[in-house]
Amino acid sequence: MDPSAERPQNSVPEIEFRDVSLSFDGRPALTGITFSLNRGEMILITGVAASGKSVLLHLALGLLQPDSGQIFIRGEEIDHLAESKLLGMRGDMMGLVFQEEALFTGLTTYENAAYRLTEHNWPEEKKDQATREVLAFVGLENDMDKLPEELSVGMKRRLEVARALAGWPPIMLLDEPTGGLDPITNRQVLDLVIRARDLHGISALYVTKELHEIPYLALHTAVTGASGKVEIVKGEDAGRPDARVMLLEAGRIAFSGSLEDFESSADPAVLNMKGLLSTQPEGSPLAADPWRAKPGPENDIW
Repeated sequence: MDPSAERPQNSVPEIEFRDVSLSFDGRPALTGITFSLNRGEMILITGVAASGKSVLLHLALGLLQPDSGQIFIRGEEIDHLAESKLLGMRGDMMGLVFQEEALFTGLTTYENAAYRLTEHNWPEEKKDQATREVLAFVGLENDMDKLPEELSVGMKRRLEVARALAGWPPIMLLDEPTGGLDPITNRQVLDLVIRARDLHGISALYVTKELHEIPYLALHTAVTGASGKVEIVKGEDAGRPDARVMLLEAGRIAFSGSLEDFESSADPAVLNMKGLLSTQPEGSPLAADPWRAKPGPENDIW
């Protein structure tokens, strides 16, 4: 099945949580979570450790079930779906990128990128086309026969993104996908996410503790120039992406709104978050454009 051929044309949210709560051993992990991810929208989810960010993504995937409340994917409640249908929905509609490396060490770059499509029985010709397309998208088209051990850290992370995007699923869930990366690879991953969002209409829940990533993702847009080359530009030049910020604190939504409102908010939860994590050194990794670095193997430029 090719989910890109069945994108909804109505206003039903891609993901919707209605008053969702979940506890572990009597300790609340999430309480009263209500929000909607609309088509083409990106929600930037932040919060300190153990605030419920990853739990929220696992609920959206159906890997966990809430104690109360309802979760919908494109208008269909998933809490009580049969496992086979839930697996099919997850495979067809969702691309997943997590911080921990999850590549199959015995599979080639091509086989890793094609894995989800293989699992969901895409026709061989369509699968091959989609796999080659997504590997070119992340700059690994010349490394298809390599095993993960032959790839650099940056190449492995781009392969993780490729596997998530193969076939262009309409929803992308990203849980701190740049964690532990150097500044250049960090920017590469952010730009890939922006390109997928803007060029392929993918909706996304993006979890991060790195506050400098939020304005970059919320203010930059991917556009195709007259020459056909894709560029990442500041929103003023090409319109702002549909993005908003959601802050979790102790399992509750403490803030939800625009980037400007987040940056100017005097809410204690927002101020607390900024006080803990906003001390970016002068010349933060994203303050200067690492793409301007001299290309070379040490910089893993593609």
